[in-house]
Amino acid sequence: MWLDPAETEGGAMRQLRNCADLPWTHGVAVMPDCHQGYGATVGSVIAMRDAVSPGAVGVDLGCGMSAVRTGLTASDLPDSLAAVRAQIERDLPVGRGLHQHGADLDRIGMRAETDWTAFWGRFDTLDAIDRASWTTAGKLRTRAHQQLGTLGGGNHFVEVCLDGDDRAWLMLHSGSRNIGKVLADLHIEAAKGLPHNADLPDRDLAVFLNGTPEMVAYRNDLYWAQEYARLNRRVMMELAKAALAKALGRDVAYGEEISCHHNYVSEETYDGLDLIVTRKGAISTAGGRMGIIPGSMGTGSYIVRGKENDAAYRSASHGAGRKMSRNAARKLFSVADLQAQTEGVECRKDSGVVDEIPGAYKDLDAVMAQQDDLVDVVARLRTILCVKG
Repeated sequence: MWLDPAETEGGAMRQLRNCADLPWTHGVAVMPDCHQGYGATVGSVIAMRDAVSPGAVGVDLGCGMSAVRTGLTASDLPDSLAAVRAQIERDLPVGRGLHQHGADLDRIGMRAETDWTAFWGRFDTLDAIDRASWTTAGKLRTRAHQQLGTLGGGNHFVEVCLDGDDRAWLMLHSGSRNIGKVLADLHIEAAKGLPHNADLPDRDLAVFLNGTPEMVAYRNDLYWAQEYARLNRRVMMELAKAALAKALGRDVAYGEEISCHHNYVSEETYDGLDLIVTRKGAISTAGGRMGIIPGSMGTGSYIVRGKENDAAYRSASHGAGRKMSRNAARKLFSVADLQAQTEGVECRKDSGVVDEIPGAYKDLDAVMAQQDDLVDVVARLRTILCVKG
C-alpha cells in the first residue's frame, strides 16, 4: 500500500481484502488515491493468474487522460478566458451532448490518422451488444459514432493549465462513453452467473477464466472499448486545439501529446509469470513512460515520468482521488464554497458541479508525496480554465 492503512476508509479496506483473497489473485498494489468503489476500490492494481474480474476494471473502459504543451505563454492569453471556455463548449460536446452526424474528422485532420473502416468493422464483432435487450446493435453503433469526440459528465473535463514557466497546456479526461459502459455492464452480469463465482465474498468481483468462451468474448469487447476511449481523447484533443485557435484568432503550436489510460486491462509479466493486470484508477509507469496525474477542478495537475517499481506492478495513482462521495459533497458544500475554492479559474460555478468541488478530493500534493518511488515529477500545472460536463 502507498498510503497508511489506518487512514483508509473501512469500506475500501474490506474491498482490498476481498480482492486479495480471490483464489486467482497474484497480488494487489494500492495507490495513494485509493477510495471505495464498486467491487474493487478506485486506485487499485490487481494482478491475476489466468483470470480477470471485469468489475475490478469498472464500467468506463479505457478512461484516461491526454495533455499537450502549447506554444503559448500566459501573456498570449486574454485577461478573461470566458470566450475561450465558451468556444470549447460549443465545439466539443459535453454532458449529454453528442455530434449529430459524428465528429468532422476532415476538419480536424483526423481522417488519415486511423483506419476508421477497420475500427468500425471491429464493432460488428463485439460479443455483448446482441445481449443489450433494451436496444439494438445498430442503435448502439449510431450512438457510439455520435459520441466519439465528446466529453461526457461527472469528473471528466477539458482544461487549460500553466506550468512553472507559464507555458500553457491543454489537458482532458474522458473514456469510452456509453458504449464502454454498456459492454462493461453486460460482461459483469455475465460473470456473476458463472458457477465458479457462486461463493465469492462480493459478486461484483466475479471473474472470467482463461480458456473459456466468456474470457475470449470479454477480451475482444474490452480491447475494442479501450481503443475507442483512446480515439475519443484524440478526437477531443484536436477539437479543443481548433477551438482554442478560433477563440484566440491565431495559430497555436503544440508539443508531443501525452496520453494514458487509467481504467484498463493489460497482459504483463511479473515474477516470471504471465499475469492479467487490471488498473482501476491507476496509470502504468512501464518503460519510464510519461503520465498525467490530475487533481480537482481548481488544484491543477502533475505531468510525470514513471519509475519501474515492480512492487506496484509498475503503476502510479490516476489522480488525487475522492475523499467523500458525491452525495456527501453536495450536502456539505454550497455554491458559495465552490466559487471560493475555484477563485481565479474560468469554470462553471453552479450547483450542477458542486460534487466536483476541490474540497471533495484528497490533497494532490500529499498524494504525490506518497508515491515518489513510483514517478518523477516533470511539471506541476495550475488550472486557469476548466470545462465540465
